[in-house]
Amino acid sequence: MPRASGPLSEALGRRVVLLDGGLSNQLTAQGCDLSGGLWSGRVLIERPEQVLAAHTAYVGAGAEVLITASYQVGYEALAARGHDRAETSALLRRSVDLAARAAEAAGHEVWVAASVGPYGAVLADGSEYRGRYGLSVRELVAFHQPRIEALLDAGPDVLALETIPDPDEAEALLTVLARTGAQAWLGYTVAGGRTRSGAPLAEAFALAAQSPQVIALGVNCCDPQEVLPALDAAAATTAKPLLAYPNDGSVWDSAAGTWHAPATEAPWPTGAWRRAGARLIGGCCRIGPARIAELGADVLG
Repeated sequence: MPRASGPLSEALGRRVVLLDGGLSNQLTAQGCDLSGGLWSGRVLIERPEQVLAAHTAYVGAGAEVLITASYQVGYEALAARGHDRAETSALLRRSVDLAARAAEAAGHEVWVAASVGPYGAVLADGSEYRGRYGLSVRELVAFHQPRIEALLDAGPDVLALETIPDPDEAEALLTVLARTGAQAWLGYTVAGGRTRSGAPLAEAFALAAQSPQVIALGVNCCDPQEVLPALDAAAATTAKPLLAYPNDGSVWDSAAGTWHAPATEAPWPTGAWRRAGARLIGGCCRIGPARIAELGADVLG
């Protein structure tokens, strides 16, 4: 099991905890092929030792939480590629096991967070940056519950409900959490001071503010400049620890299948984020181990 002396929720009550960075960019740096719609899930299937190596690189950079390679693994997407439900369940469990192996080998305390990506991630068309899929909350519950149950079977420390664009999807995920009793953090992806689907942040954060299963609330996979206003909005709705793990400010072009980098690097005012209540801080897409090491020196002292 991961080398963590207690629940992540308890650590967040005492101090800032350092997250890892983007898994896909690290896998690419290691020479892995992420094409074909499954993204890091393809490497999980074909080259699991590379997933372990990526987690190990983040442990070496000082990361205290490893997020699994399950973000884009879904039963429907894998079925379309010839994998049955048992195989997909095994892949979800594998993602947790690989992160746990890296955690066990660490020289410091490390928690494993099982990534639960949004419905749009499984579509592989960039729709997690739009939301409003045309599905009901009940349909989204039916999509997410089997994935979450399979991940929980592998014994992660916490679930990472991440890059959620839409309060409707958050409601579905909170329903599953209530049924399972699992602890999780919830990260919205935001733009222009709203969720990616256009919902007001106050409304989005208020959904999770009273959930006893949610141990932290905030934003991920967004421009760093979006973080502080979002944290302020979250702090107005909850006293829970907050989280921030933005990308580097790049914009995903789903048609071209590539990121468009910003003209200038956006600042990361981590001191202001901490003062706003951020206790889980790290990076998302295009943030690698070297940047996480720098971030750790900044936020952990």
